[in-house]
Amino acid sequence: MSIDPEVTPLRPPEAKALARRIANVGTIKFSGHAREEMSKDGLDASDCRNLVRAGVFEPAELENGEWRYRVRTARMCIVVAFRSVDHLTVITAWRVRP
Repeated sequence: MSIDPEVTPLRPPEAKALARRIANVGTIKFSGHAREEMSKDGLDASDCRNLVRAGVFEPAELENGEWRYRVRTARMCIVVAFRSVDHLTVITAWRVRP
């Protein structure tokens, strides 16, 4: 990838492609906050990894000096930030309530 995802926001299809590549050959880490929220909603790391692979990516939002992406399905949502082209962090996660 020729751009730095930490500095330049990616369009949703680009973010999804990079995230899927990271899920296959890179590193996905979880913030302490994400782990707390996952526990509250009965989610685990495999749920989040599956969402990275198959979820719908929304446009990037600049928050706390970094580009973050909401990734969602009808049942859950996560927020991720790319740390490099080989590493992303799940910032938070929650189960969608009807």
